Amino acid sequence: MIRIAISLFGMQNWFGGDFAPILDIARIADRKGVDQVNVVDHVIMSEDTGKYPYGRFPAAPSTPWYEPVTVLAAVAGATERIRLSSGIIISPLRPAVLLAKQLATLDVISRGRIEIGLGTGWQKQEYDACGVPWERRFARMWEQVRVCRELWSKAPASFEGDTVSFKQLYSTPFTVQKHVPLWFGIEPTPRNAERIAELGDGWLPMERDPDKLREPIARLQAAFKARGRDPRQLTVRTGLRPVFRSDRTVDLDATLAQIPAVVAAGINVIDFMPAVYCQGPSEVEAFFERIVSLKSNY
Repeated sequence: MIRIAISLFGMQNWFGGDFAPILDIARIADRKGVDQVNVVDHVIMSEDTGKYPYGRFPAAPSTPWYEPVTVLAAVAGATERIRLSSGIIISPLRPAVLLAKQLATLDVISRGRIEIGLGTGWQKQEYDACGVPWERRFARMWEQVRVCRELWSKAPASFEGDTVSFKQLYSTPFTVQKHVPLWFGIEPTPRNAERIAELGDGWLPMERDPDKLREPIARLQAAFKARGRDPRQLTVRTGLRPVFRSDRTVDLDATLAQIPAVVAAGINVIDFMPAVYCQGPSEVEAFFERIVSLKSNY
């Protein structure tokens, strides 16, 4: 069965820039059976968006980017069952032990509801402003994951790596979940596929074309199998390409018609951005009912 996720990005525009009412939207999603809520991340934003690797950057530099762990903590307090995710947290911008503590705390206060997306981002200026080397950012992220896994289950814990090292340190509380699902928003190169199969649980592609997703998903499934893991355990989350009418409103029926091809390609979590599909908060309840009803068909 597929799962349904929503992204909170952009909904503050419904409330004159006020983010707080979005917690009410999260409550409705929770009540209606949406499976997951996710938050995007930029610590800082440059005017130089030309290096965005997926075409034209979809937001102005002045667009508000809310810190994901903080937002998800607020959502955790406002909801009961919906899973808490990110798409993505630019993890190398945070010290490994701090990231481990933030996510463990979030898992505890949500009673074990986190499944976090991590990545390295694309903007060197963010790294420069945070005082973090741009070089070897992938190595830093993989070590962060290893540190998190260690600190989430052992006290005292020790770690010896290229970017972080410590001996006999304590970091509690442990996570409620014995295994926190971690997904990665990175290119599925053969090396990255191996790392995801070794350290993670899923992939967050920016690509939405199922024809272009089949091969990399098959590569990830093969990497899971090579590590003795069930390929069916691989989670892949992406959105649909909205189909617009001539008046620039979204044709929801035409958009949802893409789901069979998306599912056949191996995607099992479908992400929707209510700010794209709804004109305002009065429409979200019916929208959530519609997208949640899809789960029983796939």
